Amino acid sequence: MLNFLPAPLRGILAVTLILLNTLLLFPVLLAFALAKLIVPAEGFRRLCTIALNFIAFIWIGINNRVNDLLHRVEWDIRGVENLSPDQWYFVTCNHQTWADIPAIQYALNRHIPLLKFFLKQQLIWVPLLGVAWWALDFPFMRRYTREQIEKNPELKGKDLETTRQACEKFRYTPVTVFNFMEGTRFTPAKHAAQGSPYRNLLKPRAGGTAFVLGAMGDTLHTMLDVTIVYPDNHAGFWDFLCGRIKRVVIDVRTVEIPQQFLGMDYQNDDVIRDEFQQWVSGLWGQKDLLIDQLKQAPSSARNPESKPVAESS
Repeated sequence: MLNFLPAPLRGILAVTLILLNTLLLFPVLLAFALAKLIVPAEGFRRLCTIALNFIAFIWIGINNRVNDLLHRVEWDIRGVENLSPDQWYFVTCNHQTWADIPAIQYALNRHIPLLKFFLKQQLIWVPLLGVAWWALDFPFMRRYTREQIEKNPELKGKDLETTRQACEKFRYTPVTVFNFMEGTRFTPAKHAAQGSPYRNLLKPRAGGTAFVLGAMGDTLHTMLDVTIVYPDNHAGFWDFLCGRIKRVVIDVRTVEIPQQFLGMDYQNDDVIRDEFQQWVSGLWGQKDLLIDQLKQAPSSARNPESKPVAESS
């Protein structure tokens, strides 16, 4: 443990070690990505996908060990005991800081399939990263607005169908699709500007989640509702790298998605849209109360059965 070092030095070391980890593993990932791109055989591509996901798990695991080496964090992680890397999940979480992402990776790595985000179709052309995202089967989507569909009725349903085709490979390989339902990080200014009815959350944006469930309703049946609380302070990503975040509480709740929302047409079905928004609002109300509870619980009482740090990665 190097937590005795000054915080800025630990931050520099963390960035350096994560960068070295990336530089070492990225060429290997890129080699498998190019092989997957060049060889069209479906069986070979599936083997490449398994190898690529394994490389990503290693990358996250090493980053977690870097965190353990440099910092002393009290991790209180709940609800991961019955999760499985062989199941399909949709994951959402409250969003306070970019530290949320490495914290979630710390808590869920190897408990569930690799976290994947829906990306805009144009991002596939980003040098190197576009190939890596494609190789890791990050789904690329193209969405049309109501105005675009009104001008060109032929576009109706095209975005959903394109996304369904992009997700076809997920029928054979378990996946976790991740989405911050608030759409942006929580700040007091954003909270006030929205007039949010929640004390600790911004209003959820149901449309993005509905789009995912509409495209993948035949495989995604389970939501993991993740709540992150930093009891001592709301710190940023640099604070996380420097080890200034001393306690992290991560509560994972497994929620079965109601059948009527699987494969739904959120954009064109007004009834289902209202029902889905009400369901999401209910989840958000429960999350708001949970955050209050987790903030108030003293450290010693928060979770006496918290797993040791080494078991969470």
